[in-house]
Amino acid sequence: MKKIAATTFIVLWVAQFLPSAYCQNLDAEQNQMLAAAESVFKAMKKNDYQKIWVLLTNASKNTIVDDIIKEESKWGGQHSREAIHDDLTTGGKLAKAYWSNYIAVFDPDIVLEQSKWQMGKTAKGKAIITIKHRKSDRPAELQMYKENGTWKVGLEETFRTSRR
Repeated sequence: MKKIAATTFIVLWVAQFLPSAYCQNLDAEQNQMLAAAESVFKAMKKNDYQKIWVLLTNASKNTIVDDIIKEESKWGGQHSREAIHDDLTTGGKLAKAYWSNYIAVFDPDIVLEQSKWQMGKTAKGKAIITIKHRKSDRPAELQMYKENGTWKVGLEETFRTSRR
């Protein structure tokens, strides 16, 4: 009887601590995802082009560079792929032009102040944050990807089809 009581006590004691440690790690991971997502929209609001660039996935960055190259080719194409990437990294003239035009069409306040956020599906290295605008019937599913240990916003992966 003492053995059963001792075993039960140990199992209950261990069970008390394991789930909370697991949940804390899960919550920390979700907090990192949410912070990265919120930060990109706050950076848009502040016109902090360098920060926007840091928070984007490599796929989004490549798509943006490709879009700029495509647009520039219509006017004689002055910049190399590397020069465009460097300008976007440092928040230069091309970055200012690109993000100013982007923000003219996409108001970050809609996401930051007029929408409800909810964690969606998560898998290894990928997650969805559901963002539902108060006047919308359908939520946006913001795609998040973990790259080099950091959560990044898949801006183009999420909104690309709606821009076409």
